[in-house]
Amino acid sequence: MQSLLKINGLHKSFGNLEVLKGIDLEVNQGQVVSIIGSSGSGKTTLLRCVNLLEEFQAGEIVIEGQLIGYRDKGGRRSSISEAEKARQRALTGMVFQTFNLFPHLSALGNVTLGLRKVLKQPRAEAEETAAHWLDRVGLSERKDYYPSQLSGGQQQRVGIARALAMAPKLMLFDEATSALDPELVGEVLQVMTDLASEGMTMLVVTHEMSFAKDASTRVVFMNEGVIAEEGPPATLLTNPKHPRLQDFLARSQR
Repeated sequence: MQSLLKINGLHKSFGNLEVLKGIDLEVNQGQVVSIIGSSGSGKTTLLRCVNLLEEFQAGEIVIEGQLIGYRDKGGRRSSISEAEKARQRALTGMVFQTFNLFPHLSALGNVTLGLRKVLKQPRAEAEETAAHWLDRVGLSERKDYYPSQLSGGQQQRVGIARALAMAPKLMLFDEATSALDPELVGEVLQVMTDLASEGMTMLVVTHEMSFAKDASTRVVFMNEGVIAEEGPPATLLTNPKHPRLQDFLARSQR
């Protein structure tokens, strides 16, 4: 299988606090890798580095053979321009914990915005693309609704449609269901599971163990800024080796 994402020796600090302490991770085309771990283990920071929302101090991130965020000149690392970062950021689509929809735009307007502003699509083309993806997440009948008229689950599905419409190579999900009421979680997980079954390459930070078990190619357990254990879900979730993972899974089942 062809590698889509390679992370080598990634270090990220906030001041004196080192959050990522040398992450090595590879995601192949079509794989779904779920990242689990306690709060503060570095999961969200890792995704934000991949999406270039955070700078990192050492290591490298490569997507489709492109070095992300920096260039190497004679062994010295320098940051790329903001325009180059925006182009590279389009390689990934990110779905956040909070929905981040524009309240003054309809569902259709929220999805078309990036298509028109970033990809420079004409309005008619952008609206056709947006309508396709809203239909794909089951919201074709609510494309003219504003965020205040949508449930939390529906708003998150608009967020997913907005990310997918940009045709990313890699989808990043950061606890996409954590802000939802329990009865709304299932509808978002179903969209994510459908994407996984269709071959979308995904890196998913989640506390939903059922998704990690059923939809993942591989599960990664992060602890205190490092990958403490990883493996196929059937092995890692049923026969964990690392004591912290054993404790984490025991607590998640209570």
